[in-house]
Amino acid sequence: MNAAVLFSGGKDSALAAILLSRDYDVELITFLFGPGQVAGEVTTAAEEIGFPHRTRQFGPGVLSHAADMVIACGFPNDAINMVHLCAVTILAKEYRVVADGTRFNDRVPRLPRSEVQRLWNLYGCSYVRPLLGYPKAEVDRLVARFLVVCQGETGSIGNGDYEREIRAEVRVKGHDPGTLFPGHHEQSLVIRKKSDGE
Repeated sequence: MNAAVLFSGGKDSALAAILLSRDYDVELITFLFGPGQVAGEVTTAAEEIGFPHRTRQFGPGVLSHAADMVIACGFPNDAINMVHLCAVTILAKEYRVVADGTRFNDRVPRLPRSEVQRLWNLYGCSYVRPLLGYPKAEVDRLVARFLVVCQGETGSIGNGDYEREIRAEVRVKGHDPGTLFPGHHEQSLVIRKKSDGE
């Protein structure tokens, strides 16, 4: 059975894909906000870990709406959760299993139980979070076993995290994202999968 894994190119979604590949035929899916965008380094990361990769596009207005939410709330959590729910919902209409790299101590993106149940009731889709029981320390330990990654602050590396594009849109709307997003938020990008015995 196929499982669509929302893939940012980072360590969490890559590790989730590796763990799920024991039981599913994993397909990595990266969402883009606009026409003409390319996944760039995310596509390279997908090739390095060895799973099929496709890009999908959000509907018109999702990015602008997310930026407006950040500006109105003064914080990005609700906007990132909204964007994530849009992505999961789009895939739930096509796949029986949709997964992501949400960890035990992640606050965003985080879908509430009611939304997970709604996805099942409406589409018969199982929303799977294989890292949900793993705290950051254990995720990092497993990542060190399976992957080589680079890390940097949001926007300094070419991953496909929603936040990078939302920050840029907030700036386009005339606001300083630095005042609306938490500082020193580190992201990751997979460089390659480690070989056996490495």
